[in-house]
Amino acid sequence: MARRELGPAALTVAQAIEREVRGIDRFVVGCSGGPDSLALALGAKWAARRSGATASVVIVDHQLQDGSHEVAQRTRDLLADRGMDACVRRVEVDPNDPDGPEAAARTARRVALVDVAGVAPILLGHTLDDQAEQVLLSLARGSGATSLAGIRPRAGQFWHPLLGVRRAQTVQACQEWGVEPWHDPHNSDPRFLRSRVRTEVMPVLEDVLGPGVADSLARSATLLAGEDAIVTAVAAQWARDHEVTDDVLPGLRGVEPGLARRVVKNWLPESAMVHVDAVLGLLDGPGGAGVDIPGGRVEARRGTLYLTRRV
Repeated sequence: MARRELGPAALTVAQAIEREVRGIDRFVVGCSGGPDSLALALGAKWAARRSGATASVVIVDHQLQDGSHEVAQRTRDLLADRGMDACVRRVEVDPNDPDGPEAAARTARRVALVDVAGVAPILLGHTLDDQAEQVLLSLARGSGATSLAGIRPRAGQFWHPLLGVRRAQTVQACQEWGVEPWHDPHNSDPRFLRSRVRTEVMPVLEDVLGPGVADSLARSATLLAGEDAIVTAVAAQWARDHEVTDDVLPGLRGVEPGLARRVVKNWLPESAMVHVDAVLGLLDGPGGAGVDIPGGRVEARRGTLYLTRRV
């Protein structure tokens, strides 16, 4: 029997995935059952067949909403009916995580995905709209280039093949595949900042500045990612040349501020930029002054920064 041709949106999704997975033997797809990740999973089947790779799907049940188990099982059954290898993993989300429930859920989800994938790439369904929202949130926080570069196409083991695809296209792709995705009520819940950006801020920006705002924000992320990679490499080379260690950072006094800031940020990756600027300020003050940072304290003595870690 002849294979059914894909609709235009489904083909856009599937081709974006196929370009990403060329040359690899196996990959895993993270799926919630929502339009983005469901389109990703179905497009992955087409892409895997074209590329010769093996694809499997992991549906993570965070157990944060009533009926989450039923949603996960429904998604697994839907994908199984389409001939896909899919499993459900239930996770426990720490309600007291200091970074908030969204960060805790993301951490638990990624642990579960890696547990199944091993070292194989893990595909996630973030779209161009997610990228635009991420950049806007980073702008509002006064972030530097690393954060403004948004979601990377490849962030280690986690790959994002749909960053050039609009959310509306994933919804249309699901319709073309004849499936009904689950719509997460958290995505429209005003308690969550990202939801307010999605449902309130972006529509206003598009009304005032035009419908190309999301594309422009995503393009800025792409441009900044390239420049950020260069600055990162320069800062890493500077650190090697000056024999920076985990606990000692010498030679920064008089270094151009942009480079100095990146060197300190690389040295203290868990610190926010407010801590980085405070640490740099030590070099202009009296010797012996210090700054508390996450996990320790930095002191300056004779132009050298020393890190003491808390046990």
